[in-house]
Amino acid sequence: MNDIAVIGGGLLGRCLAWRASRAGARVALYDAAGIHGDSAAAWVAAGMIAPIAESAVCDPQIESQIESMGRRSLSIWPKWLSELPAPVFYRESGTIMVWHREDAGEAVRVERAPASRYSQSWIQLTERSHIAELEPALSARFSEALYIPGEAQVDNREFLIAVAGALEAGGVACHWWTRVENGALPPAGTIVDCRGFGAKSSWPKLRGVRGEIVRLHAPEIELQHMVRLLHPRCPVYIVPRAGGRLVVGATSIESDDLSPVSVRGALELLSSAYSVLPALAEARILEFGTQVRPALPDNLPALRWDRRRNILSVNGLYRHGFLLTPAVVEKVLSLVSIQEKSTLFGSSGVQEEVEACLSL
Repeated sequence: MNDIAVIGGGLLGRCLAWRASRAGARVALYDAAGIHGDSAAAWVAAGMIAPIAESAVCDPQIESQIESMGRRSLSIWPKWLSELPAPVFYRESGTIMVWHREDAGEAVRVERAPASRYSQSWIQLTERSHIAELEPALSARFSEALYIPGEAQVDNREFLIAVAGALEAGGVACHWWTRVENGALPPAGTIVDCRGFGAKSSWPKLRGVRGEIVRLHAPEIELQHMVRLLHPRCPVYIVPRAGGRLVVGATSIESDDLSPVSVRGALELLSSAYSVLPALAEARILEFGTQVRPALPDNLPALRWDRRRNILSVNGLYRHGFLLTPAVVEKVLSLVSIQEKSTLFGSSGVQEEVEACLSL
């Protein structure tokens, strides 16, 4: 019998299975889709690992948790990537935040938000020459910006595929195209449910948040940094990839609709990105993508321990999958032993099912 059976082979599930196997556990992974992860929410993502930029624009109630967990993940990512059997595009050049003159209030709001206590991580650029030193393509449009060095990005699709290779190389029993029903759970010492929005029927508080992105090919635009536009209604990020590709995202709609990108979503993304980089007018559209992110009421990840069936459920990564996954995996693996689970959830027999926020 396996020590751990992971249900759900998206970003969180396959990373948890990989790291548990690396730690010496006998692991099996079950996923309703295929090895590439192209049905996972992480397939339609920008792979940003930007704890300061993200905490500065997220809900104030969760900002400190996002920042602390994100910083921890940022420190873990290089080690993870070094242990993969295939190279994955990764860049730590940082984030540049810009705004149009009429939206200067957004920059003031960000600087005055509680996240301002981390402002020592920001470098304020107040002259075009400063911006041009970092990102020449932006200097013609913006005379002010905020620069956050050290933040990173990873190619989300290369990473999902590389982890699948690491699972195979590590001897993890991967059951692709295998749907696990609640009434027929695989035998294992501990079952970890990482199905994301697929666990909606067993986690009623879970909701879907629709995200839309566009992938472009623009070899004439040589961005070195992640770029975020601060805007009250249509914020946008532009993330450069190898080979002249760009990821532009992302809408955030309270819906579990998986239909193709809407005209409104496409117009908002492309017009906002064009307002940052007019040269995008000549870019070629490679793909529009849509996925549903799993979110809980506070937009923070959480876990739930069902003692009766010995199931540990982990969910609610919202739009922070690549930002938080290493920290969440590290935390979950630290709770796999019975002693540590008892410490977190109380003595055995008090409750059959307990839910707890996942934070550092």
